[in-house]
This record gives sequence, structure tokens and C-alpha cells, in this order.
Amino acid sequence: MTRSVIDPISRIEGHLRIEMEVTNGKVTDAWASGGLFRGMELVLQGRTPTDASYIAQRVCGVCPVSHCHAATYAAEDMYGITIPNGARLIRNMVECSQFLHSHILWFYNLYALDFVNPINALKADIADTASLAVAAGTSGADFAGVANRLSAFAENGQLSIFTGNWFDATVGGSAAYKLPAELDLIATTHYLEALRYQAEASQISAALGGKMPHIMSSIPGGTTFVPTEDKLGDIYYRAKEVRDWVKGTMLPDTLAIAPYYLDEFTVGHGPGRFAAWGVFDKASMDPAERYLPSGMLDVNLNLTDPDETKFLEYIDHSYYDGTGGLNPREGVTKPLYKDYDVKDRYSWTKAPRYDGKTYEVGGVSRMLVAYKRGVKDVVTYVDALADVLKKAAPAVFGNASEKDLLLALDTTLGRAAVRNYETLYVADLLVSLTEELITALKEGDASTFTEHGTGNGEGVGMWEAPRGALYHFERVKNDKITAYQEIVPTTWNVSPRGADDTPGPIEEALVGLTVDDPEKPIEALRCVHSFDPCVACSVHVSEPATGKQFNTVTSPWGVR
Repeated sequence: MTRSVIDPISRIEGHLRIEMEVTNGKVTDAWASGGLFRGMELVLQGRTPTDASYIAQRVCGVCPVSHCHAATYAAEDMYGITIPNGARLIRNMVECSQFLHSHILWFYNLYALDFVNPINALKADIADTASLAVAAGTSGADFAGVANRLSAFAENGQLSIFTGNWFDATVGGSAAYKLPAELDLIATTHYLEALRYQAEASQISAALGGKMPHIMSSIPGGTTFVPTEDKLGDIYYRAKEVRDWVKGTMLPDTLAIAPYYLDEFTVGHGPGRFAAWGVFDKASMDPAERYLPSGMLDVNLNLTDPDETKFLEYIDHSYYDGTGGLNPREGVTKPLYKDYDVKDRYSWTKAPRYDGKTYEVGGVSRMLVAYKRGVKDVVTYVDALADVLKKAAPAVFGNASEKDLLLALDTTLGRAAVRNYETLYVADLLVSLTEELITALKEGDASTFTEHGTGNGEGVGMWEAPRGALYHFERVKNDKITAYQEIVPTTWNVSPRGADDTPGPIEEALVGLTVDDPEKPIEALRCVHSFDPCVACSVHVSEPATGKQFNTVTSPWGVR
């Protein structure tokens, strides 16, 4: 048995350590250790519900809009109000633009370097690269110019943004990176383009939210954004530009890369259970009818509505005082600074469970739930991706059942493929929502705010961030928050073991993977990155008033 550790996991938000036991080339056990304390709940106590919409989003710079909206929905639930149509459309639009920024950033700039080798691109023939781009249906570019920039990096011995990757890793004794040089050059060129287009998406967020990250316009009751012809014209232009790039570049790139890594559609399975709270409200404001609707899928892919009373967060293996599970309405966030056993407690992440079971959240969960809800465009996209798998690997997927094909999307590369189709769905939605807002303005149906009084009671906001299901709960007395709890997406996916020692989704997905080189476990890194973990919903632990600090203690065998 060999110990294999990736610490830190790079190209993510926050601090995450993955530790594995590898026996005869297979991962036989795994531990995901969140290295930061998520203490925003304590910061929010004593503040007003309106403050929460501003403060909660400071937990993260990648998905602040989603935290803002979850906090506003919790406040509106507590106040007992519903936002007007104009506010609904504007919130949807700013959420769409954040999703587009996050998805483009994740696929090209955080995940792609597990499959794309920019250094190999130096071997590319420029004419053949241009021809391949045409054949793949993806966009052309100044491939020669990018090749020259790469060459300059290589010649001076500094690889700049491509430094520190395992481009020399092996899998099964063969090179882990399989793309021809020409496709590496295409993907690297689009990596650089992606920096521009994710910025375009963020500029839409900034136009709607006042600034980005950390928007200022979404507040309990609606939005402070005032739509004008000039603003909507700029947003509409940018939305169509991003949509066209996603359709003409991001999707074709995905389909061009996938055939070289078909084995990654057969490994990295999570628990096979999926949760989504839903995102992008329709006029009904019913979570089950959202553009990406809410739902729970069990291991047989049976669909039910989420039941908040079945949420429990366990802390038996986390750095918190106590044991057992609590519903977040009764949740306690009491960090354990000392007197813990490193063999038992190994993460700052709590262990959320639904009806006692682990659930995966994220793009694949949203898309599978939407597929089961019969969302037309999602059904079309998922069926198209299933057809791609059937044609590309008939021996594996040619006679696969619908269930097996859907579960093939819950894999190392399947998560990327289905999430990139979600990107196109969201890009189309942003364009249509902008058109709908323009029409609503003309028809006088674009009011943006509902007044509310002083708050007393409890409220819940269940929404989606790009990385998955997001939950905010607040208890309020005389318009002051007395208790606050959050269950963020990565808390589900990077969960440690619960009270029954069942591993979390990422831990489960790692077990069974082949690892060719424990010093460079590229297979495991690809699997972890496919979940797009974000451990930035957290703060470092310190208590200046007492001088208490937390220091990680590691035994010779890590968390064992």
C-alpha cells in the first residue's frame, strides 16, 4: 500500500488536501480535507437581513451573486414577500452572467490543463491546426501568434501561467496527455480567449449589479438596478457575443477533446444520487418550475421534491465541537481549536446528508434533474451527448440503457461535458431574459421592488450557485439576525465521512481509480477538478481576543 497526497489542490478556490491509499495501482481509500474554517454564519449574527445580502456574498469571489440571492430569498421568506416581475428578470440575468463567467473560467482556465498540454502545442503545424479547427467546427484564431508566444515562454525557461502542471505524467505506462499537437494548440488558443469571454460575462454582472464581484443591487424585496435603453442595449450585445462564442467555440472544443479521453467517461462515479434546489425563476416562482428546476434523484434516478426537514449536517469527523447531525435550523458552528484526535477529525468541512445519505450537487445534478423534469432544451442536449458517447464508444455505450448513459455523465469527463452544455443553455437563457425584460418595460410590467416591514421569524433561501445547491437559513428578531447557517455546494461534494463513516462524494469517486504514479496522480486530480471544488466559502481560524489559533496536526499517515 502506498500513500499518495495532493496538497494543495491547485486551480481551485480555497485550500483542499486529497489523501489516498493506493494498493496495486488502485485507490482503495481516500480523504478530502478542507483546510479552511467556514465561519460566515458567526459574522452575520446581530446584523440585519439586508446586511446579509451584502455580507454573505463576501464568502466567495467566484459565486458571490448566488450567495447574495440565497440570502435575499431567506430574508423574503422571513418577511413573507414576493419580488415583482422586473426584479425576477433582473436577478435571473445577473445570475446567468455569473454562471457564464464561472463555467467558462472553470472549463478552460481551471480544468482544461488536466487534458491539454500547451507545451506539446509547440510541435503543431499551423496549416494543419487551421484545417483541424474547421473540421472540428470550432473557431479559428491567430494560431501562429499563440505558437510564437508559447515558444517565447519555453525559450526563456519560464512557462508563465502553464507552470507546475504534470504534463509528463503517465497513465498505464503511456503519456497521460493524449491530444495531437494541433488540437493542443487550438485548445491553448481558446484558453487565452476564454479569459476575455469570462470577463465579458462579468461585465454584464457589473452592469446589473453595480460592480463585480460582490454585487450591490439585489436586496430583500427586489433590486436597485434601474433598466434603461442604453444599459439593456449594452447587456444584450454582450450576452449575444458570449452566447455565440460558447456555441461556436466551447461546445465544439468539448466534443473535439472528448474522443481522446473516452475512458474518463467510465471512472470517477460519485454516489449516484443528485440534488438541485433550482435556479432562474419563472413567473410562478415555484422551484420545481424554474428554468433549471429543483429535485432529488435517488440511485434509481427516481425524482422527488427536496424536503428541507431531511437535511442533517454531521461533524463527527470535522473540526467542530460535538458529534452527530443537526438540521441547519438548529445548526451550531463552534470551531474546535484543540483536543481533537487527528485519526477522527480531518476537515473543516461539515458532512451534510439528505435522509441520511450523501448527494452530489453541481452542473450534472442540475442537468439530470432538469432532464427528468422534461425541460425541453436540456432533454435535447443530454440526448445529443448520449448519442456522442454511443457513436464514439459503441463497445461501451452502444447498448447502454438510459440510466447507464445518464450515469456516464457523472464521471470525470462527463461532468465537464454536461456542464458545458449547461453553459450553452444558460447563454441562450440570458439572451431571451434580456429580450423579455425589454418587452416588460414596454408593457409596463417591470417594477423592481416590494416594500417590507420589520422582520421577526425564520426564512430559508434555497438556490443554486455554479457549483451546486446552496442553502441559507436565518432566524430574525426585531430585524436582527440571531442565527444563521449555510450549506454551500462544495460542503456536499467535499464532505468528509459522516457518523456512519460513509465517505463523501469526492472521496467515493476517487476510490477505484487507477493511479499509475502516486507521485503524480493525474487521474485523481482530474476527478477532483471535475467537481469544481470551491473551499473559499471560509475564513482562516484565529481568535485575537484570546490568542487561540488552529494548527493542522498530521500523523505519519496523514488523517489515518
